Amino acid sequence: MDKPIIKLYGTGWCPKSANLRNYLQSKWIDFEDYNVETDEKAAGEVKKLYDGQLKFPTLILGTDHLKNPSIPELNALLKKYNLL
Repeated sequence: MDKPIIKLYGTGWCPKSANLRNYLQSKWIDFEDYNVETDEKAAGEVKKLYDGQLKFPTLILGTDHLKNPSIPELNALLKKYNLL
């Protein structure tokens, strides 16, 4: 069975998005990175979660999503899906 892939929705200029990217990379965890400013489809996916509002960074994994998670919150999600 394939491991689920994290989807990170953020921007290039957002330091919180960059921190999450760097953390996932430091743990060698595969993820898909979407820029909500340049990818209309990605922006639409995020807006569906928040009643039409664009909130980032947002992480989606399986049936769960987190808005602007702390590292402990992210770790809990990664452990839930056996990625950490």
